[in-house]
Amino acid sequence: MISSSTCSRQKRGFLQRIKVACLDGGSGCNSAGHHHVIHGSYVMKGKSSHAMEDHIVCEIKRAKEHELGLFAIFDGHLGHEVSCYLQANLFNNILNQPEFWTDPSSAITTGYLQTDAAILQQSAELGTGGSTALTAIVIDGASVYVANVGDSRAVLCRAGAANPITVDHDPISERNSIQSKGGFITVLPGDVPRVDGQLAVARAFGDKNLKAHLRSDPDVYCLLIQKTDEFLILASDGLWKVIENQAAVDLIRRTKDAKAAAKQLVDFAIRKESKDDISCVVIRFQ
Repeated sequence: MISSSTCSRQKRGFLQRIKVACLDGGSGCNSAGHHHVIHGSYVMKGKSSHAMEDHIVCEIKRAKEHELGLFAIFDGHLGHEVSCYLQANLFNNILNQPEFWTDPSSAITTGYLQTDAAILQQSAELGTGGSTALTAIVIDGASVYVANVGDSRAVLCRAGAANPITVDHDPISERNSIQSKGGFITVLPGDVPRVDGQLAVARAFGDKNLKAHLRSDPDVYCLLIQKTDEFLILASDGLWKVIENQAAVDLIRRTKDAKAAAKQLVDFAIRKESKDDISCVVIRFQ
């Protein structure tokens, strides 16, 4: 977790550079070089009595003569139904947007919002629980579009340095949005801040009973893959609660097998007594 003002300033600067990189990129946000992408994942159920609530996506597919890497972490709460629905539908809803190949960021945002609307319409079947979502779409090994709703996190290793791509959507950081919609935040001793005394994230899919006070629009970032970019970690908060960004990068930097690297991170979190469900995806650029 980012704990110092210096790290926060560095993170804001890095994210700003990512956003600026897309302004001149137009439809593709492309770099000259193409990188071979290898990926691996590992998941572990937490120590709670309920069933596993995380779902992931890890696949490479061809679409319109392009190679797409589709990667995601869906961290469910109050059930696995919404995270399962996202696994089956979110990427399809994004890729089916007419503007995906001309304006991927807009297509991703629209796909997120349309998917959330569909989940709310099907609450009788999917229940009143919800899920966070962290997605990464790698296009032709040249660029990555990362989108986030909730507190899963994407961290890039660039020349050995950890660069957090996403910002955690916790209730404190989104206080103004929550309160402007009539919601409130509770901070009880020994507990994390919660929206309306219930949910520990400020953005989520589903959560019908809290939706009036939550957001489901994603932050979207475009990253041009550089020669010094080594790998990208996507992981649920069950990992990031017990390991700092740089420590995670250092732990797996010499592990070339992506699946073995993902397992290393999950095993570390378990040794550090993380009790949450843990999902991790490692994407290596070669």
